[in-house]
Amino acid sequence: MQEQVNPLLCDIETGMCEIPDEENKVGTYTQMSSPTKAIKVIYFTDPICSSCWGIEPQLRKLKLEYGHFIDIDYRMGGLLPDWSYNSGGISKASDVAHHWDEVSLHYDMPIDGDVWLENPLDSSYPPSIAFKAAQIQDNEKAISFLREIREMVFLQKRNIAKKEQLVEAAGKVGLNVAQFESDLEGKAKELFLEDLKLAKEMGVRGFPSLFFSDQDGQTEFVYGTKPYAFYEIAVLKLGSEVNKKEYQKNWESLFAKFPTLTAKEFTELSGTPRIESEQILDKLTLTGHLAKISTKNGAMWRLVSK
Repeated sequence: MQEQVNPLLCDIETGMCEIPDEENKVGTYTQMSSPTKAIKVIYFTDPICSSCWGIEPQLRKLKLEYGHFIDIDYRMGGLLPDWSYNSGGISKASDVAHHWDEVSLHYDMPIDGDVWLENPLDSSYPPSIAFKAAQIQDNEKAISFLREIREMVFLQKRNIAKKEQLVEAAGKVGLNVAQFESDLEGKAKELFLEDLKLAKEMGVRGFPSLFFSDQDGQTEFVYGTKPYAFYEIAVLKLGSEVNKKEYQKNWESLFAKFPTLTAKEFTELSGTPRIESEQILDKLTLTGHLAKISTKNGAMWRLVSK
């Protein structure tokens, strides 16, 4: 028997951030409602899941190529309830710092682990509930909100368990802040508990976990941070009639769709070699088209508003 796994000690080899406890086995996804698209994807994640940050490039590409065919339902899994356990060599927030730096290098996605030394979170539940509050208003804005708070914690070393950070992010992505704050204290908590219940019923033991299901009840499951081909194959197995959508791979089109991109994301989406990608992004920064947000473990580029 393997000892209890600390949720913040993500396994780089499997690409998973596992939650404590539970001898859960992965269950079969039962269609909960008729999807508007041919394939429904239930994506269990968490705002501070470093492995989930690691699949942002693959997930964004999946949306560009198969977004017309798949519907992704974001669910919060509750990675860090609190610090009431000691396992995996991590017993306090400061123990996470070095691990996040390692994860950053492995996934080639900027993460500054010093947040756990300078501004540590005591739980991932507040930002998870906040995502549900955003989702009540608008699903697309909720996804933008999730990206915003991830950038806050991974790059800016900000404590997204604090309400003021969450409210700021809500305003940035165009949510009704008054409603957001009201839902934070009410319905969003109920929705978060429903997500936790569903995760348990489906045997989710870590993040990212993606359940793909077609209208006939056939399912595919992708567990952990994997290369893009794993997610694409799951779609193709379920959709014999699926056609990959071609999209514009120039920087203008990509930044119009995604206002912030890391070098790894630009590489994945544009098909440009990794070294060349960073050179292109840096050149666009010098010409004033992009702004570069640097960390000790890589950078992210943001489209400059004209």
